Amino acid sequence: MEAIEVIRPALQADGGDMNFVGVDEATGRVEIELVGACGSCPASTMTLKAGIERILKDRVPGVTEIVAVGTDDALMDIGH
Repeated sequence: MEAIEVIRPALQADGGDMNFVGVDEATGRVEIELVGACGSCPASTMTLKAGIERILKDRVPGVTEIVAVGTDDALMDIGH
């Protein structure tokens, strides 16, 4: 996903990163994995919802939500 490459440098500057896991095209749900410092950062919920989700919704038609997978249980299904 090209839009993720726009976000990645900001995450990497803070010692983290993200991996695109997949997308459910029927629902617009995008799954990502936060890794490095982002995987354990207390601010990762805010990063995910206020940063990554907002940017992807703006740049990718049909995206409805971003969900973190493979991280802390508290982040598994943010917003639900």
